[in-house]
Formats: sequence, C-alpha cells, structure tokens
Amino acid sequence: MQKFSTVELLRDIKTVTMAADRQPVAITQHRKARYVLMTYEDFAAMKENSDPRRVFGPGETPTELAELIVPELDRLIAEGKSGDE
Repeated sequence: MQKFSTVELLRDIKTVTMAADRQPVAITQHRKARYVLMTYEDFAAMKENSDPRRVFGPGETPTELAELIVPELDRLIAEGKSGDE
C-alpha cells in the first residue's frame, strides 16, 4: 500500500487521488498510518462483502451469545485442568 503524509495530501491532492484510483492508499500523520483513501466503488464493495463476525470487548458480549459460549469455555478449562494432572 502506498503511503502519503497529510502534508503531501494537502500539497498535491491530484497525485494522491490518482494513486487511490489504482489501489487504496494510507494517509499518515506523524509517521503513523491514520486514514485510508480509496475509491467509493472499492469502499462499497468492501462494505457489501464484509465479514459478519464481530469482536466484543469485556462486558459487551450479548447475553444470548454468552450463554452459548460460557459453558463450552468452562468445559474446555475443566478438560485442560484434568489433562495436566
């Protein structure tokens, strides 16, 4: 992925947008990638084909999902303890 700084974007937006026409480009700020510039068509395709899986942080897991996962985790933990002894 080609990278451009925010300063380069401001100075030469034509070059940056032409590069984004070919493939997504990273826009950096203080030498860290902060943004991605891509065509709207690429963005729409990415959104349409997105992976339906989600990641939940502590306390964010929906109750119905936790009710499915917790018993299996407890079983795996118990198996691990019995296998180590």
